[in-house]
Amino acid sequence: MRGGRRMKGGRGARGVGRGAGSGVAAGAGGGARAGVGVRVVRRVSASRGFARVAPYVIPALDRGVHRLTRGRRLLSTAMLPGLVLTSTGARSGLPRRTPLACMPEDGAGGGAGAARSWILVGSNFGRPGHPAWTHNLLAQPRVTISWRGTDVTVTAVLLDGEERAAVWAAALAFWPPYAAYQRRISREIRLFRLTEWPSGR
Repeated sequence: MRGGRRMKGGRGARGVGRGAGSGVAAGAGGGARAGVGVRVVRRVSASRGFARVAPYVIPALDRGVHRLTRGRRLLSTAMLPGLVLTSTGARSGLPRRTPLACMPEDGAGGGAGAARSWILVGSNFGRPGHPAWTHNLLAQPRVTISWRGTDVTVTAVLLDGEERAAVWAAALAFWPPYAAYQRRISREIRLFRLTEWPSGR
């Protein structure tokens, strides 16, 4: 899979260290510090039964909560940070809104001069095919996300090589069920970095 290449409209991938270790904002918690409830949810999330129903149930619930809270909340953010991606359908050309878990990197919380970026993991709950939103990002990487009630224009870059390896390690520490998803499928899970588009451009 070719990734770290620039996609049209992209700004290029960042250094290997970005997204690994301290580059990831606090979110899902990890390792031995995870409480009993979190461990149970992780175990359920990694199951095949969950993978069969989650793609139909969770996005619908997230859209409802997102609409009711005027973009401030997603139901799934009780366990993982989340955003709503608005992309352009690769085939239809129509707007597509997709609630997704995300891994915020340094600066995603805001602050003066912060360069905000987010990692998206195309796990599709461990299902065989790449999720449709990943095809949309490859076709048109300049998109909009709703992050904590604010619309943000971002550019997506597909990661590969050492950079992908570093971010994948961080993603596994962030949410261990991703490892179970990857073991079940032959495709390599796509990882994207979304970087905020500079204002005024």
